[in-house]
Amino acid sequence: LGLLYQEYRDKSTRQEIETRRLQDSQTDPEESSPSEETPSEAEPASTTESKAPPQISLLRNSNSRFNLWQDLPEIRSSGVLSILQPDEIKLQEAMFELVTSEASYYKSLNLLVSHFMENERLKKILHQSEAHILFSNVLDVMAVSERFLLDLEQRVEENIVISDVCDIVYQHTVNHFSVYITYVSNQTYQERAYKQLLQDKPAFREVISQLELDPKCKGLSFSSFLILPFQRITRLKLLVQNILKKVEEKSDRETTALDAHKELETVVKACNEGVRKMSRTEQMISIQKKLEFKIKSVPIISHSRWLLKQGELQQMNGPKTSRTLRTKKLFREIYLFLFNDLLVICRQIPGDKYQVFDSAPRGLLRVEELEDQGQSLANVFILRLLENADDREASYMLKASSQSEMKRWMISLAPNRRTKFVSFTSRLVDCPQIQCVHPYVAQQPDELSLELADVLNILDKTDDGWIFGERLHDQERGWFPSSMGEEILNPKIRAQNLKECFRVHKSDDSQRRKLGSRSRQ
Repeated sequence: LGLLYQEYRDKSTRQEIETRRLQDSQTDPEESSPSEETPSEAEPASTTESKAPPQISLLRNSNSRFNLWQDLPEIRSSGVLSILQPDEIKLQEAMFELVTSEASYYKSLNLLVSHFMENERLKKILHQSEAHILFSNVLDVMAVSERFLLDLEQRVEENIVISDVCDIVYQHTVNHFSVYITYVSNQTYQERAYKQLLQDKPAFREVISQLELDPKCKGLSFSSFLILPFQRITRLKLLVQNILKKVEEKSDRETTALDAHKELETVVKACNEGVRKMSRTEQMISIQKKLEFKIKSVPIISHSRWLLKQGELQQMNGPKTSRTLRTKKLFREIYLFLFNDLLVICRQIPGDKYQVFDSAPRGLLRVEELEDQGQSLANVFILRLLENADDREASYMLKASSQSEMKRWMISLAPNRRTKFVSFTSRLVDCPQIQCVHPYVAQQPDELSLELADVLNILDKTDDGWIFGERLHDQERGWFPSSMGEEILNPKIRAQNLKECFRVHKSDDSQRRKLGSRSRQ
């Protein structure tokens, strides 16, 4: 393969977006499947041009197409394409993509090690401990990828029609992929060390810049190589999902795909938890230092506690019935720290400190939006503490800076409150959906980072350009700007996306039902 993994992944996801756009514009989603038959050579539409990377030379052939399983000379000359059903050809392509993308990923890992990590000038600049934080256990990750790729290639060479790959994925995930958890859990320290080295060591900055300019890197940054393992383990889960959607139901291949997906999901969750645990502990310590308690002190730091949202709101003074805003003095600033199990209400005091004057368990919070109160009371809601720090009920009338900020607070404070649209987990027949056409990195704890081609159910939206969504492939929820996606308008495509999602998470559902029946007993 001529592509580095970053290029392969970007091209693949953009092609997925174009395929979905084409299907969305048609009456019947089965009319065209360009991703399996004739990959689009066109660049993404103008909506993505501002984010698109420089044009790249793809693979060995000059016409900028992916190499497909059905395009291989051995396949074309064998006559097997005239024998296999169209669905089986699509399945072969899905399995072949998992193999070729692993080859591309291994190539990029190899470049990270040989071109950057083993560079003699860089070795002299970096202290051993700095190099360890920066590169972590990447050699172990690369060794695991090589072993995995060899087994995949051997399977492909056994027969021109690939029998299965998910059994191999399952074995390697169970026995070897724990190295990914180690690498990804180090990500917070890795990012910090890299920024510090760039700032403190001009020689390091100079060498990295020179190495990045080498034609081997194809204009890609050093940091894009460092993040490869986390991107790969997440993408591998999605590739197995793609296979799972195409295998025959109740077949052996469905069983192995479900098993592989379940194990990969466990690893991905452990990776995410590893990253969060590192950053959350530091964040909680920092918050604890800033709080001064006017009421009985509440211990903030706990292994099972993390921050969901923080920020300033305006509290309305006077009785709740006084809903006319004659002067700005009716409102005063308060600051909220909302954790997964606790709300702390403060006022900011000099020295970047916060004086806590009330608190309540998160499970004892209720919110109520004020409707049609006029411009002066726009974006105002009632927060009720069923049991506050004084063991009594308390109410606060709070004003947010915008509609989106009000909705974000209301959903964070009372997560079980019904949203505008119903989530995928309710098994709704149809629900608004959106696909991501620009990647997005979450800026706040209640936001959701998006990858290209992610498909999400829209649970709520605001007039000022924000969407509260639930990603189909992992049910993660959060806010993101509506400009990051394109709404899927074709109800058949939305139904197809939901159907595929239910199938992928079939084993999760049966497990939940078993646990539910046990708890009832």
